[in-house]
Amino acid sequence: MFELKIDNAKYWRDCVESIVSLVDEGSFNITKEGISLKAMDPSSISMVSFSMPSKAFSKYSVDNNTSVGLNLENFSKILSRTRDQEALVMRDVDNKILLEFIGPSSRRRYKLQMIDVKKGAEKEPSVQFDAHVEIIGEPLKDMIKDASLISSYIAFKASKDQFGISARGDSGELEELHEKDGSFMKKVDVEKNAEATFNLEFLENMVKSCPIGSHISIELKSNEPLRLNYKIGDADIAYFLAPYMEE
Repeated sequence: MFELKIDNAKYWRDCVESIVSLVDEGSFNITKEGISLKAMDPSSISMVSFSMPSKAFSKYSVDNNTSVGLNLENFSKILSRTRDQEALVMRDVDNKILLEFIGPSSRRRYKLQMIDVKKGAEKEPSVQFDAHVEIIGEPLKDMIKDASLISSYIAFKASKDQFGISARGDSGELEELHEKDGSFMKKVDVEKNAEATFNLEFLENMVKSCPIGSHISIELKSNEPLRLNYKIGDADIAYFLAPYMEE
């Protein structure tokens, strides 16, 4: 049995949107320490790893560690109906998760069927990254949008003093570089130059939930999966994306 309450339901909605941008079903592991989820997207190209500590909730009562499998797309649709000034209570009832939205003078209850989720990712990919970059979220989102005008793929490049992107398509080419000491870059820590190419659609889905003004951390190794990470309040969201390799 568990009962969790979060005072700002829209905050939990935003957290779930960061997951459902890549995966349509998954299992939340609920322990006394907090909630976590790891899942691969249906194509097995990307992975999401989400965690949120118990302190993020105004009430957090968990009798035993439990796993809650959900259709995340349906879950997200319900959460999208969150209204201003609503709190959210979640509890398990008869193999369903009860969602109670509590407003200043109203209450709404949904019950969503739990599902058996096929065993998915349990461990994050083990990569010894050569480059660690931190950039403000908005410029990175703009860089990805710029690249999407040219191609379906984007190359990330990190060197000792720079981080940049490039894209190439039938209509043209793009290259954009940012200096280590520039206003957008918060950190460039490179042991060895790194470059890899990735699917733009997946990256767009990964960064879109990053809160305004937040930093995005990118870890790279040439032609290896990247790790992209940011915070949503107390919640931590990390994505892994396999590189695109030209045949």
